[in-house]
Amino acid sequence: MPFRTADLTDEFCSDNCDEVQAAGMSLNCYGGKPRFYGEIVTLKLFEDNQLLRDQVYSDGKGKVLVVDGGASMRRALMGDMLAATAAENGWSGVVINGCIRDSVDMATMQLGVLALGTHPLKTVKAGVGQTNVSIQFADLKFEPADFIYIDEDGIIISEKPLI
Repeated sequence: MPFRTADLTDEFCSDNCDEVQAAGMSLNCYGGKPRFYGEIVTLKLFEDNQLLRDQVYSDGKGKVLVVDGGASMRRALMGDMLAATAAENGWSGVVINGCIRDSVDMATMQLGVLALGTHPLKTVKAGVGQTNVSIQFADLKFEPADFIYIDEDGIIISEKPLI
């Protein structure tokens, strides 16, 4: 369904904007879908992508995976193979507070991907981290089961579906 974050904030954000969190785009777009939305699933990890690997193999229909990678710029949390798996399993997108790799290939996929940057080095796979916990970055608080909407203008989050 087509949407624009500006239109959603106009409709759902009153003067004090209690119902919607909004932030400008502080992450870079690397996926083939610059506009995506869905129910939030969260991961908190650091330079270890085993939990992310496990999650993208699950059914992601109607969901966006939000990963707090501690803003590490030393390793890539996701590459083209995990992105392809996420797309195959119906994930609408992945938002990473960290790096990705294989950005040229990722740009051709029907998956929304936001990240801080790119790095060629992959992570370790020890399985250390947390799943479905509250996380914060980019001036936003991401809660599991809230809803996220992303387009070229920014990111908005709501406790309830807006579209």
